Amino acid sequence: MTKTITGAVIEKVNDPFKLEKIQVDDQPKAHEVLVHIVASGICHTDQAVRDGSAGAYAYPGIVGHEGAGIVEKIGDYVTTVHVGDHVVLSYDYDGTCKNCLRGHPSSCINWAKLNTAGTRPDGSFAFSKDDGTNVSNFFNQSSFTTETLVQDRNVTVVGKDVDLRKVGPLGCGFITGSGTVFNGLNPKEGSTIAIVGTGAVGSGALMAAKIKGCEKIICVDIHDNRLAQAKELGATDTINSADEDWVAKVKELTNGQGVDYAIDTTGVAPVMHQAVDALASGGHLAPIAVTTKELSFQTWNELTAFQKHVDGVLMGDAIPQLAITTLINFWKAGKFPFDKLEKFYDFDQINEANDASLDGSVIKPVMIMDKDYKPGE
Repeated sequence: MTKTITGAVIEKVNDPFKLEKIQVDDQPKAHEVLVHIVASGICHTDQAVRDGSAGAYAYPGIVGHEGAGIVEKIGDYVTTVHVGDHVVLSYDYDGTCKNCLRGHPSSCINWAKLNTAGTRPDGSFAFSKDDGTNVSNFFNQSSFTTETLVQDRNVTVVGKDVDLRKVGPLGCGFITGSGTVFNGLNPKEGSTIAIVGTGAVGSGALMAAKIKGCEKIICVDIHDNRLAQAKELGATDTINSADEDWVAKVKELTNGQGVDYAIDTTGVAPVMHQAVDALASGGHLAPIAVTTKELSFQTWNELTAFQKHVDGVLMGDAIPQLAITTLINFWKAGKFPFDKLEKFYDFDQINEANDASLDGSVIKPVMIMDKDYKPGE
């Protein structure tokens, strides 16, 4: 059986998002969960799928992977979530491979297959058009819909007192940024860090660096409005790299040494190289943007001779069911005010919202699918 819903379909590379009536399989299989979407954040990765820079994708498809909603149905073997639960959605993982069992599900051996193949784990499609055309999913989630079908591992249950319109972006952008600090780099109190790009991911890293007690948190961007926001969130220093040599300024701010840690969220080749230059001896760089650009350097003169490190960190090396709950607790305590970065849009404004993300005018656009939703109910 299927159910008619609304989804934002991408027909082919670089096409705009188009709201269409589509069908979703509303009979969850053993480990599946049918979720009524209340709201979804827009992430740069959604745009990267739309414009093709994220790699091969089977169009037509529906992206979106920062969803929050209410559980409508569950499969027979689902034990971690119940009908009526309020949930935040994140990535899928198998839960059984050696990396999952070691507590690193973002390194799941089957991560790519589960999150980017466009199908459910058994190879079937969750969505279709009225004419029978299959529609690919994304992150096993596809939250740019009014209802979606996910696996139980995609789901984190949150309290019904939590505003579902706000918390969807915790499933990707903010968990990626914060987790890169908390788990990937794990800076010691009193260390120094540079964060290049202060969008949602960079802002998540900034707030986490403040929680970790970094002595200097240097934020780099080309948008003055974002740098001003970074100051409000706890950056000790900001640099507009369009106006000055940001690497030289970082060295000046660190007594000529460079920073202990750096995070690049831009994915721009020369900027990533500059981030290597900005490291102190023994420093670590995490380049975490979704990009096709290359990072190249002289391995001896620029890396080994100074014992610098380049660390790949996917999804903040976070366990969503633990990390999302932790971030919500930090938020309630006033330590992780991610909602200051959000702006709400109606679902039919999806292309406008995506444009606002691309031009930097809005850090985290959030689309409201269910305008009748009331927090706390």
